[in-house]
Amino acid sequence: MEYTRLGKTGIEVSEVCFGTWRFGKESSGVVETTREEAHDLLDAAEEHGINFIDTANTYGGGDSERWIGEWLDERDREDYVIASKVYWSNESRFSANLSPKNVRAEIEGTLDRLGTDYVDLYYIHRFDDGTDVERTLATLNDLVREGKVRALGASSMAAWKLTKALWKADARDLQPFDVTQPMFHAARDETIDEYLDLCADQDLAVCPYSPLAGGLLTGKYERAPDGEVIAPDDSRGSLFEEFGEYYASSRAWDVLAEIEAVASDLDATPAQVALRWLIEQREFQCIPIVGARTPDQLAENAGAAAISLSDAQYERIADARQA
Repeated sequence: MEYTRLGKTGIEVSEVCFGTWRFGKESSGVVETTREEAHDLLDAAEEHGINFIDTANTYGGGDSERWIGEWLDERDREDYVIASKVYWSNESRFSANLSPKNVRAEIEGTLDRLGTDYVDLYYIHRFDDGTDVERTLATLNDLVREGKVRALGASSMAAWKLTKALWKADARDLQPFDVTQPMFHAARDETIDEYLDLCADQDLAVCPYSPLAGGLLTGKYERAPDGEVIAPDDSRGSLFEEFGEYYASSRAWDVLAEIEAVASDLDATPAQVALRWLIEQREFQCIPIVGARTPDQLAENAGAAAISLSDAQYERIADARQA
């Protein structure tokens, strides 16, 4: 595994981040990742040199943070970079929002569940239109000053809202967001481009979720003659009714075909190539968040750090995305 500085934070992280949003998550009545499976996956991440772990206060109703905390209890906390999020949680006794009162309540809950004194990276999960962003930023700034948070991030939101938050932080001399977490993958349409241009201009690190388009870019799904997605049993495509509409555009199938061709050239898997294309982004730092369901899947994803794309291979995938 290769390591890099996370944007302007000074924090050293692996080129691949392990996402734990499936921990304790139920889909169609099925728990996607149990406590035992979660610990096995964390062991696998450790084995493959992944030190960057992403969670949130709301994942699994708090179980994701709890299970990570149990796992960390047997290790040196300083060896791991833990990212969590605030907002969208029922764990606080206050209304879910980004008011100073709720942010304070949520960070204490997160620290308690993780069994730690600080989180390395703290995202706002979404923009809260009902709270003055300056009040939220001032509270987050205090958390950094108090040592409960090392760096700040912003997950998905409109580019203009991120711009507003960055401007407010600069104008008031508050801790800015240094990392973003949008949904981005090689098959994502051009609606994400304005957001990514902003990240490039402001030198923000990008840690995208769904980097494999819900698994479509692994090549495990097939396209039926009628355009429907043929999904393996127990895959996300079989559990998520809107999978095809959400991920399987004509563009996505074209991108997948190019990724599979490059993978054949490199003797790699489509998942590794799709992840490597993100890691090698030209305009901004990109560290994809992978959400493997098995240790074997995680090992495959970690293998993206061991391959490289030629300029021509990179451009073939980029061109397919723009077609």
